[in-house]
Amino acid sequence: MTDWMESFADKPHAMLALFVLSFMESSFFPIPPDVLLIAIAISNPKRAFKAALWCSVGSVLGGIFGYYIGAVLMDSIGNPILQFYGKEDAMADFVKLYEEWGTLFLAGAAFSPIPYKVATIASGAANMDLTTFITVSSIGRAARFFLVAGLLFKYGAPIKAFIEKYFDIISIAFLIILVGGFVAVKYML
Repeated sequence: MTDWMESFADKPHAMLALFVLSFMESSFFPIPPDVLLIAIAISNPKRAFKAALWCSVGSVLGGIFGYYIGAVLMDSIGNPILQFYGKEDAMADFVKLYEEWGTLFLAGAAFSPIPYKVATIASGAANMDLTTFITVSSIGRAARFFLVAGLLFKYGAPIKAFIEKYFDIISIAFLIILVGGFVAVKYML
């Protein structure tokens, strides 16, 4: 499936495919849009930032759909999606994390390899403020996709292997540092 998605990179409707993939991944689809974003940026580095924008907008709009699933359609659609990914317990975990850390958990899911679709559905189910959800999702998703696009624009195809191998580790390290900073501030003040 990854090869099939990468095949869209040189097609005339690559940006539309990226938008649709980003939308779907944010609420129910298993493959991250980074696959197509990377392929587009490598095939034509001048389109890297345009692709990151399409990816970000599609992802946030898909996140809003995921939020809607959690807020309105949890029983009929949300729970089956969580069951499909083996994340039935993620809802209770998210609500607990949301109560303790608020939007920081959503920011982590928007930027890191934490399944963003789980966070979007759970945000709706937990009745997170929609404006806060959209703001945090926009910042987190754009940061993720523009970082990937920037690396590919600057370093080209050779950075692809590095991104594929280390992006999750770097994202988690960044998240740990971010959370650690908040924990330190919380308990020092």
